[in-house]
Amino acid sequence: MQQERALDLPLALRQPRNWIQLIRFATVGASGYAVNLAVFGTLVHVASVDYRLAATGAFLVAVANNFLWNRVWTFGARDGHAGFQAARFFVVSFVAFVVSLGVLTLLVEAGVPKLPAQALAIIAVTPLNFVGNKLWSFAR
Repeated sequence: MQQERALDLPLALRQPRNWIQLIRFATVGASGYAVNLAVFGTLVHVASVDYRLAATGAFLVAVANNFLWNRVWTFGARDGHAGFQAARFFVVSFVAFVVSLGVLTLLVEAGVPKLPAQALAIIAVTPLNFVGNKLWSFAR
């Protein structure tokens, strides 16, 4: 089974549909990234909310945006049960969020300004998020 999976990766990399999905995922991710940073920046700099709580609020808004777009446009998973997909998407996104919150905290404690630290933390977990959603949340 392990050898079989190792052989699937090179094949998957040669499939144009996988690259198109990655580009679409990145586009949706960019919109979610903008939403996340806008909410985070507003909560931290306007509402004076602690950056960890602001990251949580921004995550919740962005995850809803990203689920809808990824379900319909990126993975074309309209035929699956939306509730099951949403639950899986949230689990994958939550795992990525926990990792990003750790990265955010490390960066802020290292002296990186909060908004750039949040931007870097999101970028750091994007590959984890893509793989989890492709292979589990929206798997056919």
